[in-house]
Amino acid sequence: MKDPTLDIANKMQHVIVFGANGTIGSALVHELAQRYPLAQISAVSRQSTHFSATNVQSYVVDYLNEAQLNDLAIQLPTIDWLIIATGILHDDTAKPEKSIRDFSAEKFAHVYEVNVIVPALITKYFMPKLAKHQPVKLAALSARIGSISDNRLGGWYAYRASKAALNMLLKTLSIELKRSNPLSVVVGLHPGTVDSPLSKPFQAHIAKENLFTPAKAATQLIDVLEGLTSEHTGNCYAFDGCLIEP
Repeated sequence: MKDPTLDIANKMQHVIVFGANGTIGSALVHELAQRYPLAQISAVSRQSTHFSATNVQSYVVDYLNEAQLNDLAIQLPTIDWLIIATGILHDDTAKPEKSIRDFSAEKFAHVYEVNVIVPALITKYFMPKLAKHQPVKLAALSARIGSISDNRLGGWYAYRASKAALNMLLKTLSIELKRSNPLSVVVGLHPGTVDSPLSKPFQAHIAKENLFTPAKAATQLIDVLEGLTSEHTGNCYAFDGCLIEP
């Protein structure tokens, strides 16, 4: 029986990854470059990032600068897969809230900008670059914590709300894209807990087998993405391929 992954590898021409300088983003670029050696991998980040693979081309873009996004979109060829690996949980100014008493409008706006507005701007300019008459995939890193039905612990207001909003953005994009390409797939992907600066402060209670290396996370996410078809569009899936309920 023919291996379907070989068929994908032979047909794949161009994959673009935003957030290529991040822990998961860079791992995705490395895995994609190895898995699809005949494809062009465009690695986009806010700062210069070097990849040794010969089929990877790096680009520097300010994600909030629409002129720069438009200029890059004009430069690049048609896209088979668009992967958005940008996002924020915390930084020096914004920490996950334990209580509503910790809520800050400024911090909430910052998290929302990174987790929702940036993916929306990226898709504004790059979704039209997706191939028109063949299966195409648009995926963004989401999180199980964005599931309203799965919220049992509370807290983390900005992050939860922004990921729930991202999932709604992806659902809406899936409806729009399916009108022009019935073979399209638009999904959120939950990578699990990945050993990275983002998760470092929250790893104490994570079992060793549930803490993934970036390479492992990238492999799992691409495996999931390969297996999705148009009937899966508009949903959010975990690293193991399981559907995450809204």
